[in-house]
Amino acid sequence: MELQTHWESIYQTKDPAQVSWYQEHALLSLRLIQQTGVDRKRHIIDVGGGASTLVDDLLLDGFEHVTVLDISDTALQTAQQRLGEKASFVTWIEADITQGKLPHHAYDVWHDRATFHFLTHPEDRQRYVEAVQHAVKPGGHVIVATFALDGPSQCSGLDVTQYDPTSLYNEFGDDFTLIDSTREVHQTPWGSEQRFVYCYCRKN
Repeated sequence: MELQTHWESIYQTKDPAQVSWYQEHALLSLRLIQQTGVDRKRHIIDVGGGASTLVDDLLLDGFEHVTVLDISDTALQTAQQRLGEKASFVTWIEADITQGKLPHHAYDVWHDRATFHFLTHPEDRQRYVEAVQHAVKPGGHVIVATFALDGPSQCSGLDVTQYDPTSLYNEFGDDFTLIDSTREVHQTPWGSEQRFVYCYCRKN
């Protein structure tokens, strides 16, 4: 609950376009999701999606079954208000991904930009990976982005764990196959740089 209170405070006191991770369009995430080649009727979950605009672009691209999960109800409400009537086409889940119960083998694509790096304790990372194994269909696609080794060591007052492609993939292990990895230099709303690494894996 303490962690949830922290994120509620962030979203209640800051404009969604003035947080460091804000992207007008999550172009790299969208490209990697399109790269999976999944049909537009397949199921996608954006973990930690919060107020992200990725859901807008997924709907615009024709994806019909999008779920957004976030620990902050305020963040989810922000996205819902932005989407207006289109919000009814999205499934919204308020939950801590290390604690919540997702449906079994429900998702063809799992996407996470900047949630996993907040899991600084091994047991939380293990619960996260177990959630992926439980919720993603066999042969499904997993796209996770974190701060790179030369990225920030903190965000929003919290410590993070930095990764390169190898160390990030190793957190998931032999149940997954690494398909692709790439880096992104993200420009914050105030012009500073944050370096990210993205890993795209296939569930075996």
